[in-house]
Amino acid sequence: MKVVHIITRLILGGAQENTLLTVDDQHHLWKDDVTLISGPAIGPEGSLVERARARGLDLRIIPELRREIHLSRDWQSYRHIVGSLREIKPDVVHTHSSKAGILGRAAAHGLRIPVVHTIHGSPFHPFQTRLAYQVYRRAEIWAARRCDKLISVCDAMTNQYVAAGVAPRDKFVTVYSGMEVEPFLNPPRPRDDVRRELGFAAEHVVVGKVARLFELKGHEYVIEAARTVAAQNPRVRFLFIGDGLLRSQLEEQISRACLTEKFVFTGLVPPDRIPELIGAMDIVVHASLREGLARVLPQGLIAGKPVISYDIDGAREVVIPNETGYLLPPRSVAELADAIIELAGNSSLRDLLGQTGRQKFTDQFRHETMTQRLREIYQQVLARKSR
Repeated sequence: MKVVHIITRLILGGAQENTLLTVDDQHHLWKDDVTLISGPAIGPEGSLVERARARGLDLRIIPELRREIHLSRDWQSYRHIVGSLREIKPDVVHTHSSKAGILGRAAAHGLRIPVVHTIHGSPFHPFQTRLAYQVYRRAEIWAARRCDKLISVCDAMTNQYVAAGVAPRDKFVTVYSGMEVEPFLNPPRPRDDVRRELGFAAEHVVVGKVARLFELKGHEYVIEAARTVAAQNPRVRFLFIGDGLLRSQLEEQISRACLTEKFVFTGLVPPDRIPELIGAMDIVVHASLREGLARVLPQGLIAGKPVISYDIDGAREVVIPNETGYLLPPRSVAELADAIIELAGNSSLRDLLGQTGRQKFTDQFRHETMTQRLREIYQQVLARKSR
């Protein structure tokens, strides 16, 4: 097949890693003629651009393609996309993320090229103003009409889009976001070595969170819960993996709570270090208020760790109470603290929940499973177009 993927930016993030793995699989495993179009990886979140180039992928950067709404740049981006599609003449266009999803679907539809779009997370959500919510919702409705299939990374995304009137349910299909599972099953470095480098002792119970230090990611709730946890179990330590605009603010919150010695920040790390860092944890916490299906949840489970998450979006599809972890009401600090305290004090329970998660989700989240399913969807779309 000849396929073009379009994404807004190749930062270190779940949607971006999902997209890059798909392109890599199509190029190396399936021998497809595949091109990846992206805007520049601007910001403190890091970049996957060099990784894409090192893998020999056909990556084309549109300098004007940015996350922020800017009519002049957006028009230039649209024209660049149209020009690229006319040159490449793909069989299928696959768009990702909100901005690239709108522009890419419009361009492909205008050129009569079959197009599918993956919903990694909804651009409209309850934490926006009413005006912003309606603008993004109506933009998705407009773009959905110019799309042959909508691919959700979890059933929750489909439910949200159907409830918002974006498109009928039969236009959606769920394909879970794939990843390289082997490094989580067998971390590349010994757990004790990684923990020692991070400053953790053998007796410490490490609670880890992997996320950009950004709004709606919920780091502040973990810090609040840590006050109670530290008083109940002084052996617990907290590990924040990632960087972002809120780092100094979070460090100040930790300092005011007199918890500085309890927290370790890794800063920005390359994706290939995530398996060893999760392997160094005892409990994985995800306190975000908005996410499609956070990759760290299946990653933690595949690594054999119990997970604690707020009950948002697709979390309940992998965080199964009494089986793989704890599912809590969003923003609940007391319940978050109680869950951490219970797991920190019970190593047998941690092992039981983690092993159950590993058994249930390892095969489901292999990137090869994802890519094969996506190619089947392309073939179905092309067959319908042909008829």
